Parts: sequence; C-alpha cells; structure tokens
Amino acid sequence: MNIEKAIAVVGMLMFLVGLIMYYSIDTNHIEDSMLRFIKNIGTFIGLSGIGVVIAGMLLILIRRSTPSLYKGDGM
Repeated sequence: MNIEKAIAVVGMLMFLVGLIMYYSIDTNHIEDSMLRFIKNIGTFIGLSGIGVVIAGMLLILIRRSTPSLYKGDGM
C-alpha cells in the first residue's frame, strides 16, 4: 500500500472515531465536564480526520504520472 493511500485510510479512521466519540454522548443531560471534554475531543478528531483524508487525496493526485505532450523530434 502506498503511503498516500495509508494516509487517506488513517484519516477515514480518525473521522469515524470522531463521529463515534461525538454521537455516543448525549449533551442534553450532561453535567459531567469530563464527558463534555470527550465530546469536544471527538469533534476535533473528526475534523482533523477530514483534513488528513484531503491531504492523502491530494498526495495521490500529485504523485499521479501525467502523460507527456512531447512525442518525439517533431521535424
């Protein structure tokens, strides 16, 4: 697996972990500050995961080989 694809997969996993941390805690009845902190960390990890996925996708697109327009001597 290329490093670019690995970065994109890690970003997706970060996003999923952030979603789980965020949506597993109900904020309507929270008085514990530790649970609020975990929910806020979930938000941060999810948003960071989105950034990592975008970075991996950009690396994949940048490293793609482009066909050359120059075909030979020309004359």
